[in-house]
Amino acid sequence: MRLPKRHITENLIPALEKLRDAAVAMEHDYRAKVTCIDPLYQASANNLMHYLALRQSDIRELQQDLALLGLSRLGRAEAHALSSIDAVLHALRALVGLSGSNHGQAPAIDIRSGEARLNEHAVALLGMPSDKHATRIMVTMPSEAAVDAKLVRDLLAAGMDIMRINCAHDGPDAWLAMIRHLRDAERELGRTCKVYADLAGPKLRTGAISAAGRLAEFKVKRDVRGAVTAPSRIWLTPAHHQEAPAFPVDGALPIDEVLLRAVRSGDIIEVDDTRGSKRSLLAMEKSGSSWLAHCQQHAFIAEGAGCKLYRKDNLLVQGKVAKLPEVFQPILLKTGDELMLTRDQASGSQAHYDDHGKLLGPARIPCTLDAVFDAAQPGQPVWLDDGKIGGTVSANDGKVITVQITHAAPQGSKLRAEKGINLPETDLNTPALTEADAENLRVLVSHIDVIGLSFVRTSEDVLALHRQLQEVGAGHLGTVLKIETRQAFENLPMILLTSLCRPPVGIMVARGDLAVEIGFERLAEVQEEILWLCEAAHIPVIWATQVLESMAKNGIPTRAEVSDAALAIRAECVMLNKGPHIVETLSFLSGVLERMSGHQVKRRPTMRRLSVSHIPEHEQ
Repeated sequence: MRLPKRHITENLIPALEKLRDAAVAMEHDYRAKVTCIDPLYQASANNLMHYLALRQSDIRELQQDLALLGLSRLGRAEAHALSSIDAVLHALRALVGLSGSNHGQAPAIDIRSGEARLNEHAVALLGMPSDKHATRIMVTMPSEAAVDAKLVRDLLAAGMDIMRINCAHDGPDAWLAMIRHLRDAERELGRTCKVYADLAGPKLRTGAISAAGRLAEFKVKRDVRGAVTAPSRIWLTPAHHQEAPAFPVDGALPIDEVLLRAVRSGDIIEVDDTRGSKRSLLAMEKSGSSWLAHCQQHAFIAEGAGCKLYRKDNLLVQGKVAKLPEVFQPILLKTGDELMLTRDQASGSQAHYDDHGKLLGPARIPCTLDAVFDAAQPGQPVWLDDGKIGGTVSANDGKVITVQITHAAPQGSKLRAEKGINLPETDLNTPALTEADAENLRVLVSHIDVIGLSFVRTSEDVLALHRQLQEVGAGHLGTVLKIETRQAFENLPMILLTSLCRPPVGIMVARGDLAVEIGFERLAEVQEEILWLCEAAHIPVIWATQVLESMAKNGIPTRAEVSDAALAIRAECVMLNKGPHIVETLSFLSGVLERMSGHQVKRRPTMRRLSVSHIPEHEQ
């Protein structure tokens, strides 16, 4: 023993007794709220109170002394806070020859059952984990999942445990089609998979931007010297009965059918470029009434552009390019610029300048949530597009919020329509559950297992969800609360306590929005605190946002993403977003989690045999 007996009896034991008294007192203070909770979850609610009381003190010096004695430092007490304190007290008393305890009945959550209780709650909400690792994998469905049954089957076969339907995209017909494909795949593969529907919540986003015109752009590939290595491949199709491309192409041009009927292989279709020049399209191969053509130059072709068909320099037929899709040019914002967020939903526009470069009017873009114009105050921060662009409110007249841009890329950042807006210091008086959410819930209630609530900020938002679920007869549904705002994090203890009134429940850490709301430098700290508090309440956590995003989109993960994915072993579920390589990404993540599961359970390292620990005989 490195510490004197007197130090233990006069300092350590009293310090532990004080921590225990505070934990018991907090349980007593919140007894009225806990008695309203489902009886099977009341012990978890009490444990949350014990843990909160423990974390109200700075016990770092106490932890150092306990470590010198070879005792628990209370650093992993989340799931059984009071029992951990009692265990250390018992050991300290034994060290100095004291017996017995001044405490009454042992707490309901002992060290052995705390982790088991969290696992039981996770199974109730998220289903059984795989045999290979305890962390479930949730996958967000792309729109294609509504028409591509094979994609859904491949995801289920690769290890998807939970299908996530994002109600901010697609619609009821598509969502129900996705679920039908999943149920068919379950029967075929003999696997089960939960369905989780994420309600959109109030949409705080940028609105539409005025179209720059109707045109198409075609690019060629060049080498380092600028020589063309591959032409652009253009699908020329009849304007009035357009055909789907029969070949891989870079884009399509609908043109007059009379011209197309006259085309032969090797002909040249000359098209007007928007920059006053001509572009030559070489007819290569016909399919149906359409033609595949090659172009050796970068081209900008506008709707209504003139076309001329040449064969051996002879002009045969003239025509025009028919209707093309609208093109929207993003708003370029630089540090020092002004941006007007408008309540009016008229399409946004770029800043306007005269011929001498003098500013005539700043850039404008609508904001989709009226509540912002009733709440935003000068001096409050505004973040756009997941934090890529930042600014400060300089004025708000109720119709237009003027934002002074303070954060953008050196060459400027591009702002597009339908991008998120975050106001972390603005108290928005808007409910988390919208009328559209309530209607979507009615459509989905008999087809899903879990419902997710976005934009949670207070315990009242949780109660509103509970009332809505009761109204639509959704007693079988589990709930997931998304922590994505500063207010939600600051109110997390009461959100957790209230959520236990209607189990099973889980928490989704929406790290993208949360990072913008609280600051990227605080994200690592805050996500740790969320994990701790949820474990104390025995509430499962879903680790979300940009997990292996590069791999899902491009097929190759970054080293940082692999490390981030490995941390997900500490949550009960990890969410993948959609992407063209999502099936491969799902298999990769499952392998990472399987390897990590042998080394760690939550925050507790485990000591499986290390193959690297064996020293070859020739090295001995």
